[in-house]
Amino acid sequence: MEMATVGKIIRQYREGKHLSQEVLSGLAGVDRSHLSKIELGLRSPTVTVLYKLADALEVKVSDILRAVETHENK
Repeated sequence: MEMATVGKIIRQYREGKHLSQEVLSGLAGVDRSHLSKIELGLRSPTVTVLYKLADALEVKVSDILRAVETHENK
């Protein structure tokens, strides 16, 4: 699983909800700079952070992972 893909999918969900990184990071309790690095593929989210982001985005972690898998299988 490519971390850049995970970050891209998280960014797509965030932008789809019209949220800034600052708002999403606040909702998820994650540092904004950490979220930025995840979205850029420079850091991989822990399982805990992935759950926090999914909860803040009002999606399931499985939805994020399925989107990543679909993107990588194109």
